[in-house]
Amino acid sequence: MIPKKYRLKNKKAFDATYKNHKIISNSYLTIYIGKEKKDTTLPTKFGFVVSKKYHKRAVKRNRIKRLMREACRLAIKKNSLDSLNKYMSIIMIPKINTLNIKYIELETAFYELVKRII
Repeated sequence: MIPKKYRLKNKKAFDATYKNHKIISNSYLTIYIGKEKKDTTLPTKFGFVVSKKYHKRAVKRNRIKRLMREACRLAIKKNSLDSLNKYMSIIMIPKINTLNIKYIELETAFYELVKRII
């Protein structure tokens, strides 16, 4: 579970991140990047979105959200997201081909996108 200070919670924050129009994607994930923040002491907040178009069953949608959260949590724990610290918020959205992948593949796709953000 990601600590509360790293969670993106309210609708206004999600909408502001979507409006910024900075999008990076690969074959498994799409990442929306929020505005750059003025105060870098505040943590970057992460949001995870999996729509019903992804899969009809909530079990499948929740599984991919758990995998994305775990990849993000471990990256925060390792302090490997220092390059993302200048942004206010980040939203992760899976693509349809992530339905049956293993955690290792998702984690490498996530780190690939983080490197591209730099």
